[in-house]
Amino acid sequence: MARLTFSTCNARNVPGSLLIIVLALEACLFQSTNGWAQQVNLGNNSAEFSARLIWKHDGRKAKAQLFVKHDRYRIEHMGGVKTGLGYAGVTIVRLDEQKVWYVLSQRRMVVSVPLTSDYLLPFSVTLEGETSRTLIGDSMVNNHEALLYDVAIQDRFGKTEKFFEWIDPDRHVLLKLVSQDRDWFVQYEHVVVSSQPEYYFEAPLGYRIIEAQETQSPKG
Repeated sequence: MARLTFSTCNARNVPGSLLIIVLALEACLFQSTNGWAQQVNLGNNSAEFSARLIWKHDGRKAKAQLFVKHDRYRIEHMGGVKTGLGYAGVTIVRLDEQKVWYVLSQRRMVVSVPLTSDYLLPFSVTLEGETSRTLIGDSMVNNHEALLYDVAIQDRFGKTEKFFEWIDPDRHVLLKLVSQDRDWFVQYEHVVVSSQPEYYFEAPLGYRIIEAQETQSPKG
């Protein structure tokens, strides 16, 4: 587990006992996808949209409301994400800033951590490292018509992984992606392609910001 060390900015210092905490995600939304997950495709018409996000990893299933605007996205968790400072109801991923912000409304605080590939969601229809794609046929996702594909990718380590992928054939939008090799999937429901407000992706006014730096926890 990673250990996070904090320094504050735009705020008074937090108590010393909170300067080093462990950030434990209650739901494993941002688990690494072996290098295939990619940034928002700015050339895709889905670069700005909202959707209901459903994901599963290692038997854990969770839901959230998702808002995407180009190189940033906002996730409003149902149940929250547990941190050492309390529950964050909102996570904001800023690819432009290379930051991830956990918004703790009860403390009026934002915990900022460095962006890594673990925090990326797949949005593009074409997967990074894709080596083959076979159309299986017509299908449905949450009563929405879709085309189902069998897709194989090769990650940067040369490992092959296979996925089932459901695509909205009219808007060419990714609706669902399921790994055939492990207990993982992500699904987007009620996708609405529309302009998203800028303030969704900013730290709330009046919140103090705590910068966190991940370091390896000592063993034992």
